[in-house]
Amino acid sequence: MKTSQKGINLIVSFEGFSAKPYLDSAGIPTIGYGNTYYPGGMKVTMKDPAITKEQGVELFATVLPIYENIVNSKVKIELNQNQFDALVSHSYNTGGSETLFSLVNKKAEEQVIRNWFTTKYITAGGRILNGLIRRRKAEADVFFAK
Repeated sequence: MKTSQKGINLIVSFEGFSAKPYLDSAGIPTIGYGNTYYPGGMKVTMKDPAITKEQGVELFATVLPIYENIVNSKVKIELNQNQFDALVSHSYNTGGSETLFSLVNKKAEEQVIRNWFTTKYITAGGRILNGLIRRRKAEADVFFAK
């Protein structure tokens, strides 16, 4: 599967765009739409030159398939588009979660999956972040949207 425009909008709405490198909430150099590395695996550094919004879109488009592939390879059941988009958004932000993929594969009850979404991966740098709480809730809402 591929991420829909709705899924892309979900990701970029939470990532935002930064032309210049900045340290994310976990202290990792980041640029564009939440990118911590470039195609080929080179990490973003604070000394990297600024990029244009168009370059940010190109960077996002080259990196997004990595996270789509993670979801496609880890999830063994058939997903609807909303479920796929929510899992790609989560993976784009966190790198993916074996526990979440396992719950999905086991077809755990909605409340179990929703609880997992809303209580895990909500911290950075040892602090609970409201932005991550909002993102996890939004991902859960998309996952269970009909």
